Amino acid sequence: MKLKKIYVLLFVIPLLSFSAHKYYLSLTQIEYSSNSQSIQITINVFMDDIEEALNKDYNIDLQLTTEKELKNNDHYFKQYLNEKLHFKINDVAKRFNYIGKEYDGELVYFYLEIDSIKTVKTIELTNTILTTHFKKQQNLIKSKVGKKHKSMLLSANNDKALLKF
Repeated sequence: MKLKKIYVLLFVIPLLSFSAHKYYLSLTQIEYSSNSQSIQITINVFMDDIEEALNKDYNIDLQLTTEKELKNNDHYFKQYLNEKLHFKINDVAKRFNYIGKEYDGELVYFYLEIDSIKTVKTIELTNTILTTHFKKQQNLIKSKVGKKHKSMLLSANNDKALLKF
């Protein structure tokens, strides 16, 4: 009996501590283009996470990257992003245009744009993408305006960023 306990302590418990750990992270890249006077936004999220969230929120079955993928999935992506992502540019609320999405391996990239922005002094944003479904979700924000770079890590408890340029 003692030998079994020693075996469990020496081999089984250490193996359990190395079990797979799931990371919940999205990246939102924001860049101001003075040429087009627009803010261009790229968001990447893990495909299985966004699919699970939308399936639960809208009672659908997206089945991304399969033959059964919903044909109107951009409608749901646009609706979800409009609910979970809000911007203020220079203290004025702005809506983004949903340009589209693309799949790359395990990731979905979303492309958004905010038009008619002459200058950028501040970008205020609220990002709650996936935070209601995954408690450990973190949303990394990286921005570039001119030569200035700002970054911030958001979570369910801290979902707002104020970036000053």
